[in-house]
Amino acid sequence: MTPRRRRMMFVALILLAVGGAVALALTAFKQNILYYYDPSAVIAGKAPTGRTFRLGGMVENGSVKRIPGQLDMQFDITDYAHEITVLYSGVLPDLFREGQGVIVRGKLLAAVNGKQQFVAEEVLAKHDEKYMPPEVAASLKKAHEARRVTQTVQTAPVSNEAQTLTAAGPTAN
Repeated sequence: MTPRRRRMMFVALILLAVGGAVALALTAFKQNILYYYDPSAVIAGKAPTGRTFRLGGMVENGSVKRIPGQLDMQFDITDYAHEITVLYSGVLPDLFREGQGVIVRGKLLAAVNGKQQFVAEEVLAKHDEKYMPPEVAASLKKAHEARRVTQTVQTAPVSNEAQTLTAAGPTAN
């Protein structure tokens, strides 16, 4: 084998080894990435089943239920369009309360009585009154805008011309 051919073989082996290492790293990243979803995305079926992911939104007022003498509890997370019940066993962060932003990590269970359930492994509460994760803020803003448009359409006043025509009754031509 000539020195040039030996060098080319060496370069090819190095490129093959680097390519293999990159492929292994990408596979490991794909398996360990935790995606974020809001309740609307989960209800729409975009969240993975059987895999761990993050769920974020606001803790619904009046939804926190604790089992006396145990660490087990449940609460609802909402994006103001949909709600998902979260089951959690453990100590909650000090800043956890109803009406506050929260992100939970865990897995989705099958729906019970038509309501999605999520088993949380970890609960993260926002750290001050001004901070909200960007994903949660964006999904809440989108749901709020959709709800405001729906309410505006439902409560839109009827024009004077339409009221006059309605009051006069149908006209025969």
